[in-house]
Amino acid sequence: MDVTKGTTQAPAPATTVPDDAPPAVNRRLRLITLIATFGGLLFGYDTGVINGALPYMTDDLGLTPVTEGMVTSSLLLGAALGAIVGGRMSDARGRRRTILILAVLFFVGALGCTLAPTTAVMVVARFVLGLAVGGASVTVPVYLAEVSPAERRGALVTRNELMIVTGQLLAFTSNAIIAQVGGESGGVWRWMLVIATLPAVVLWFGMLVMPESPRWLASQSRFSDALAVLKQVRSQQRADAELAEVSALAVKDEQEKLGGWQDLKSTPWIRKLMFVGFGIAIVQQITGVNTIMYYGTQILTDAGFAADSALTANIANGVISVLATFVGIWLLGRVARRPMLMAGQMGTTAALLLIGVFSLVLPAGDGRAYAVLAMTVTFLAFQQGAISPVTWLMLSEIFPMRMRGFGMGVAAVVLWLTNFVIGLVFPSLVSGIGISNTFFLFVVAGVFSITFVKLYVPETKGRTLETLEAELKARFS
Repeated sequence: MDVTKGTTQAPAPATTVPDDAPPAVNRRLRLITLIATFGGLLFGYDTGVINGALPYMTDDLGLTPVTEGMVTSSLLLGAALGAIVGGRMSDARGRRRTILILAVLFFVGALGCTLAPTTAVMVVARFVLGLAVGGASVTVPVYLAEVSPAERRGALVTRNELMIVTGQLLAFTSNAIIAQVGGESGGVWRWMLVIATLPAVVLWFGMLVMPESPRWLASQSRFSDALAVLKQVRSQQRADAELAEVSALAVKDEQEKLGGWQDLKSTPWIRKLMFVGFGIAIVQQITGVNTIMYYGTQILTDAGFAADSALTANIANGVISVLATFVGIWLLGRVARRPMLMAGQMGTTAALLLIGVFSLVLPAGDGRAYAVLAMTVTFLAFQQGAISPVTWLMLSEIFPMRMRGFGMGVAAVVLWLTNFVIGLVFPSLVSGIGISNTFFLFVVAGVFSITFVKLYVPETKGRTLETLEAELKARFS
């Protein structure tokens, strides 16, 4: 196909061409989504498993409050580095090849954590695992966004968020089962950690037979390969129309040399867009969601649950996260992204306020315990049903094609560093100022988040990635 003939004038938007794809094509798209989102499953399991493993690990490894924070947050620090390296690698080497490398890192990191004889080895292994988590947090949503048709992009990219919370639920559930079976036996936490090696193997073998992103192929001027991939996941007519649109932008981007640090410095509209990406990333984290993901068992214990009951009750957090994400996927097909993000912020801020109030005014006992549990469940319903799906979706959409992996990687670094700081200081904050005042701090942060979304976040629903890029360039130039 001679793409140069089609670049002198803007091609018709691909969304105007009906995609009457045969069932086999839709099945292929579903399979690609399923395999790629095993990266999200690993993301969720590896970030959630520490919630239940940490109390058992503390005795075996002799953890102090400081080293406990290091074990928890070393993954997050690794994720920050993994996000930027993974983003750069996916732009340079391809989305598929990067995911294959990440699958190996997931396996090695999980095995290292399982076999760790000392705290130092555990911290290093968790850091390696974090490299994989950070890389997957960037590469998998970008891969899905670039493979998906515009009208289905929200639902398909959000399947990764569904797999993340499913991984967390799997971690919470397996932790509770293993704790019940293993009791107080030494090393029970190792069984909790080793389970993560299994989906890593599935991800590696599965991605061996998955196609590369058609948009990445087009960005490398491999237009015939891009068309071949599009034909796997679109009707013939839609594939031709979409390639014309993608290739026109690829040629234009090549002429403008978009992508990388130098263009970030020299292109004002991209700098402004990066600021928005940073804000979206911070907004997702300063709700304090991962204090509940990482320290949920301890929060419920402080509220009044016995240790075993808290571990079991924490499963409710995982269940509501999965159910809320299903609702979020349904909403993304019907509701604009920006109002959905604002509604989620309002809901989480109100729930955090009530957690703080209940912890402050209710006497210790079952009443306070179940009140706090009810509010954590409410918090997660808004977080996982609105904020998290929209965050990862928007970050996979807003950056230009040739720097999409890089742009999302830099934004994800901000996200993971914010996550790291919160995970590191949360135990000290609770110890120093109490659980109520800690959550009141998150309430204040939530008010700032709502203001930011209202003032700066653009709407991305209903556009192809190419149309969206043109709109954002016009808005921020």
